Amino acid sequence: MITLAFRLRQGNFELRLDEQLASGITALFGPSGSGKTTTLDAIAGLRNPSGGVISIHDRVLFDAQRRINLAPHERHVGYVPQDVALFPHMNARRNVLYGRRAGQKLSVDAVVKMLEVEGLLDRRVADLSGGERQRVALARALMSAPELLLLDEPLAAVDVERRRRILPYLLRVRDELKIPVVYVSHDRAEVDQLADRVIVLQDGRAR
Repeated sequence: MITLAFRLRQGNFELRLDEQLASGITALFGPSGSGKTTTLDAIAGLRNPSGGVISIHDRVLFDAQRRINLAPHERHVGYVPQDVALFPHMNARRNVLYGRRAGQKLSVDAVVKMLEVEGLLDRRVADLSGGERQRVALARALMSAPELLLLDEPLAAVDVERRRRILPYLLRVRDELKIPVVYVSHDRAEVDQLADRVIVLQDGRAR
């Protein structure tokens, strides 16, 4: 169970959530500026809430009252942002291995086989298509042994055909690895295909 019970203010905007997320894929859906990416940033430790609690199972990531605020690298959260953020000076293999955390039980071979990126590992980032970069970024996130995976518009930069090809890989992460996923999207059809649960955000509130 993932607890998101916090508030976070940015200027005149305030995000307030009080949600319990189960396993599977939870989609955050809503218009731009509704708080979707801010929610992911708060979970990942990139933005600090002004109050409340964020926890994964029994492990507290943030608790304002108890003054707990784990650093991003201590949260065991895999984050694939909108811009993917692969390192351009590294090839795909080194990008995948960069995020590997001690205690990772998944082998590199298992991850790259599941995401079908074996043939991409020796290629430069500049030589990868948008869909290939997304799969490499997802492989890197999985190598960090995440307890939770955060995906921010992971298919926004790819065309419809590549999107259809990538969706099954996300379902495999859910079904084979049993890693809970919080997924941001503007695409209702995409959400309907992927999500086990949908939270609609508007003006910083769940509707």
